[in-house]
Amino acid sequence: MKTKKAQQPWKQVLYMYVDQYNQSRVDYGSGVREQIVTDLDYLMERGERQFRIQAWYTERKVTPQKSETRAKLQRILRETEDEAVVDVRLHTVFFYEKGGLTHREDSISKERLTVARDGDAWLIVDVERLEDECHPWNEPEGEFNEQDESHGSAPSVPLINHGVYAAGTHSRAGRYEREAAVQYADKWWDSGNPEFATFEVNCTNYISQCLFAGKAPIHYTGKRETGWWYKGYVNNREWWSYSWAVSNSFTRYLHTSTSGLRAELVERPEQLMLGDVIVYDWDGDGSFQHSTIVTAFDAGGMPLVNAHTVSSKHRYWDYRDSYAWNENTKYRFYHIPDYF
Repeated sequence: MKTKKAQQPWKQVLYMYVDQYNQSRVDYGSGVREQIVTDLDYLMERGERQFRIQAWYTERKVTPQKSETRAKLQRILRETEDEAVVDVRLHTVFFYEKGGLTHREDSISKERLTVARDGDAWLIVDVERLEDECHPWNEPEGEFNEQDESHGSAPSVPLINHGVYAAGTHSRAGRYEREAAVQYADKWWDSGNPEFATFEVNCTNYISQCLFAGKAPIHYTGKRETGWWYKGYVNNREWWSYSWAVSNSFTRYLHTSTSGLRAELVERPEQLMLGDVIVYDWDGDGSFQHSTIVTAFDAGGMPLVNAHTVSSKHRYWDYRDSYAWNENTKYRFYHIPDYF
């Protein structure tokens, strides 16, 4: 955020905000050196989360080491002499020690901050998270049947840039290539592959792409409510099955599928392998709102995952650091078979 401070004096408080954020990730008992945020709802929520994370690290036998956040000012929505409303992108790299090994976790959050003048100082009076794991994309109303389209029946041709994994076109039956799925997940964790549509809630679309990059077979039906497929553009419109892009539909598909992409429900995260999948029911009501893919393991053998919406790389699997998590949160662990 390179600016002329004389022209935009409110920007200094953004640097202070990032500095305090980094400090709080490493030292939860340090307190706030200078109160720059006056949004009471945000402060209450952050305080509860801080308390939970401190206990969580003790339970995991984790020692935080350092946090580095790069802040990018994406947009100024309003700016006056006394107030500014801005969108910022925060890319945080967090290092922690466990079992004698140093682990790195990346995450990207987007926030809308309202900064207001208070005498000679500037304060952040409102903090709004622009991306949130607890707001899923639900199945749209109605259904799509390929036979209803004027072009008639056509084979499924999912759009994918084959250059992002192994070159060339491959059979969609055979061995599940876990390493290729993880390679794709790590390549696109912080952005969208331009060969695909990107959704506001993009977590399951991203996971489906990762599985496809690992050669998981498409189960094409032509009906959006069945199978697991991404057809691409049809008459200048994007078409895909709900299971490709909606977490609850994806979970239902994995739980019942006997052909194409399949999965085995296992009891514990320790039973998962690279390229396997975890889905999240934040409220414990049977509706799943988030999906992740296993991309690494920590020193204790527990899964680390990648995800979209709140973009994350090598994040601890249980998401107890998420604002979406609560005591009712439930998980399902799906092992993708080695062969289809």
